[in-house]
Amino acid sequence: MLIEHDIADVCVGMYVVEITEPKDTFSLAKPGVLKSERVIEALKRKSVTKLLIDTSKTETIEIVKNVPIPPKITATKPVTTNFFNHELAKARQVFDESKNIQKKLFHNAQHGLPLDMDPVQKITSESTDLIFNNPNALSCVLNIRNKDEYLLEHSVSVSVLMTMFAVYKKIDKEIVNQLAIGAFLHDVGKIMIPDRILNKPDKLTDEEFHIMKTHANHSIEIMKNTPGISQLSLEVASLHHEKINGLGYPFGVAAEKITLYGRMISICDIFDALTSHRCYKQGYAQVKAFSILRVLAEKNELDKDLVDEFIRCMGVYPVGSVVLLESNRLAIVEGHNPKDPIRPLVKPFYHLKPNHFETGQKIDLATVTDDLIVKCVRADDFNLNMEQIIEYLAHEG
Repeated sequence: MLIEHDIADVCVGMYVVEITEPKDTFSLAKPGVLKSERVIEALKRKSVTKLLIDTSKTETIEIVKNVPIPPKITATKPVTTNFFNHELAKARQVFDESKNIQKKLFHNAQHGLPLDMDPVQKITSESTDLIFNNPNALSCVLNIRNKDEYLLEHSVSVSVLMTMFAVYKKIDKEIVNQLAIGAFLHDVGKIMIPDRILNKPDKLTDEEFHIMKTHANHSIEIMKNTPGISQLSLEVASLHHEKINGLGYPFGVAAEKITLYGRMISICDIFDALTSHRCYKQGYAQVKAFSILRVLAEKNELDKDLVDEFIRCMGVYPVGSVVLLESNRLAIVEGHNPKDPIRPLVKPFYHLKPNHFETGQKIDLATVTDDLIVKCVRADDFNLNMEQIIEYLAHEG
């Protein structure tokens, strides 16, 4: 893996590909392994500040120094918190536990067994608490997905999105918990759909689509037969495929009978479906998904005002999304600027041409004029994946 390092972080044994800063001032005779501290000191004397390192070629070189061992020094500099290895760790734990619970729910539903609601209530409550305290962490985790686990991850993600949206709208926490449970269970009926239809890579026939749509009826029936599920949770799951124009399913509910929460979950459900990779399609970048939501609102399928609210809730560039900067670098969005939504807080992590990971400081784009966002992109457009990116950013700290 190619990673740009500050000269202060370079050590003997690393394989240097090229000098990246200052650019075009010095060049290596040829790429190679740093054999001694003298070479590194020589580079420092020439004011070299950054090197491109190939981590796959690092060698272990034994260094013998005939000098006394200095006394142990205790660092007094405070350690700064790295969002990607601190706040994100708890969010990933909650997301992974949610998937495991979801897997058991699908198993029970498929075999006609009752759903165990205790772990569902516990994990959705935990997720709600996390979002009330720090919505950015779970928002970021939503981008670390596995296309082979879409069914599990989609239900968890829609629950997270629904919770984030409800918290943004300042809905009472007790109600938010019930909404989260309804969203968590909204697709449990899909386990009753044959795999040949559920995972078909081509367009469904009319007959197959009719069968696919029955998953909503299955979800409703499973939830009705499960003790401990509130009417509000059932309402949310029942309405997730209904449309404002009355042409949704399974009941073709008229606009005036689609509640606020029913309108909200349909937006969350479609947004997650649009941005997720599946076995038969690539997901869209978040900004593209927003534009599709607005088109659907213009067609009177979604509530237009709520779509606009959802976009404001997520941010023009959602936390965890990847953006291309004018400096020809990729960065991950780490936070929002409410007063300047098109200039969020970003963390650059990858330089293009030549392609390599780089270390860099977080940038508040509202305070700079020479490095703005060109567009929202997907990691796989550059042969990267979000797991790899988050792991790099976590270890960088």
